[in-house]
Amino acid sequence: MKILHIVPAYKPAYIYGGPTESVARLCEGLAADGHEVDVYTTTANGKTELDVVPGKEINVDGVNVIYFKRLTGDPTNITPSLWVKLAKTAKDYDMIHMHAWWNTLVLISAHICFLKGAKTIIAPRGMLSKYIFGSGSSKAKTITHNLIGRSTLAKCYLHATSEAEYDECRELIPGWKGFVLPNIIALPDIAIVPQQNEVFTLIFLSRVHPKKGLEVLFEAMSKLSFKILLRIAGTGDEEYIEQLKQLSADLKVDEQIEWLGWRNRDEKFSEMMKADLFVLPSLNENFANVVIESLHVGTAVLVTEQVGLANFVKAKNTGWVSKLDAADLAGKITEAQQDRSKLNNIREHGRNIIEDNFSEKVLIGQYISEYQKINASVA
Repeated sequence: MKILHIVPAYKPAYIYGGPTESVARLCEGLAADGHEVDVYTTTANGKTELDVVPGKEINVDGVNVIYFKRLTGDPTNITPSLWVKLAKTAKDYDMIHMHAWWNTLVLISAHICFLKGAKTIIAPRGMLSKYIFGSGSSKAKTITHNLIGRSTLAKCYLHATSEAEYDECRELIPGWKGFVLPNIIALPDIAIVPQQNEVFTLIFLSRVHPKKGLEVLFEAMSKLSFKILLRIAGTGDEEYIEQLKQLSADLKVDEQIEWLGWRNRDEKFSEMMKADLFVLPSLNENFANVVIESLHVGTAVLVTEQVGLANFVKAKNTGWVSKLDAADLAGKITEAQQDRSKLNNIREHGRNIIEDNFSEKVLIGQYISEYQKINASVA
């Protein structure tokens, strides 16, 4: 098949976290399976631009990528040159797969594909959740959705990365046709070397953002009857991080927290492996790649019910699932600290569970199967 992926940012723009890596891994897997894979993206790299030649096709690990120069930064990424190229080439592809939403780049790209009659899939990647509609520019999102968003999305196919996201999206657009397939994640072939910690150690490894629920975690820590160490690996808005540090001091848990800052790929797997428990107390996550990464190195996870992989964690007994409530979160941390047998079992079997459920070879075959079904369907 000839497949085009459209995404606001592509590797090496790792500043955007999990989506950058998972989209690239999907594209690389499809290319390795013998398909012709192109990517249209922008030069976005946070507040800066990637050091690439705009408008020129570049082979990035087997994938043909064109980085188009954007005129505006996040979150709009207005990129007319990409739209012009897409209008000329949309019908050349068997399938067009777009990633993200509430982004001018993707909104207009989806409309162009509809006008050209191209088979199109939208992977909103959590951007159509109730949390997103209720946060930030919520009024503007609602107006945009009612004016053009709903009708544009309904003409495309839905790709959800978890059952929770699929259900939420179909509540928004009843009858929306689509499929559920998880992210494909590149996992390192490294030995699992357990570490004995004197103090029960938690690792939070993600973007430091209000939706990640660190406030709830700090309050939960203040309710514990024993000492723990929370290591926070990630970056975010400096003003917000200072607010979190002040909150931790007010709750008298600041001496139990280490702020590690950003960690590269090798460092993050090492940090997860050294911890007793990975924790993600998010208010909303459509998937959460980092849960898979933690279990790959044998570290049990604690997530809130709002994390897309919460049902997987429950079903496979790979950790604990908490309500978005400080008291319940504190209770689950206590359970984990006391259940050394379960922690050791996850340390021993976590990687096998991930390999059985998230094998890249199997998932690539499933993606191709879904593409073929859509391509064969009547427009």
